[in-house]
Amino acid sequence: MILAILFPNIDPVAVHLGPLAIRWYALAYVVGLLIGWRYCLRLCVLSPHKITREQIDDFLFWAIIGVILGGRTGYVLFYNLPFYSEHPLEIFAVWRGGMSFHGGFLGVLVAVAAFTRNRKIPFVALSDIIAAAAPIGLFFGRIANFINGELYGRVTDVPWGVIFPAGGPEPRHPSQLYEAGLEGLLLFVLLWLMAYLGRGLERPGLLTGTFLTGYGLARIAAEYFRQPDVQIGFLAGGVTMGQVLSVPLVIAGIWLIARAKQPA
Repeated sequence: MILAILFPNIDPVAVHLGPLAIRWYALAYVVGLLIGWRYCLRLCVLSPHKITREQIDDFLFWAIIGVILGGRTGYVLFYNLPFYSEHPLEIFAVWRGGMSFHGGFLGVLVAVAAFTRNRKIPFVALSDIIAAAAPIGLFFGRIANFINGELYGRVTDVPWGVIFPAGGPEPRHPSQLYEAGLEGLLLFVLLWLMAYLGRGLERPGLLTGTFLTGYGLARIAAEYFRQPDVQIGFLAGGVTMGQVLSVPLVIAGIWLIARAKQPA
């Protein structure tokens, strides 16, 4: 007999305010951005590039735009382009779900590039701070994925397998929680140690490179337990779209780490 955990009956709507329904997924974005912003304010005092609290405050709006536009655009282009080509108005129906980390990353990357050029700040000076805080948003986002019962894992016989309402009668890996632990908690602790104990912000590009490498490797590993998106399935060789998109992050991250200079 296979042991399994029944998925907890969690309402995806956290709060009803009359006709307005606030979903856990939306709250995850809000909480992740706000806590990440506060953490960036603490990190900026460690930066040798004189990143100010006012600049971090101003960048919050740019980050929000980058995450939303990039995340949605990435999902449309990378994960479901045929559907949205036939139903273009559905692109704007973000309340129905469909966000991509890799797209959100590119959106924030563009936001950092535009903001630092506008304020005449070194690009990696800001990207290192943002990279150290990014796992906070990833953690809350993956927890929201679990609450929604989406992006679940492959069929398994491990005793902690979960029977998801949309995943059929068989227990599956709670891959959302694996990703929350790897991409969120573990990567956050690593970057925290590097920033506060390893003088990481004094080596431009080190934290950015570590985040890219750490996220890419964690995502590639987690994809072996995660059920591929139904509209894509497995790609050639049995790999997934998430793994393919993560390889360039690992390569870029290693390159940045190799270029980061030792602090004086």
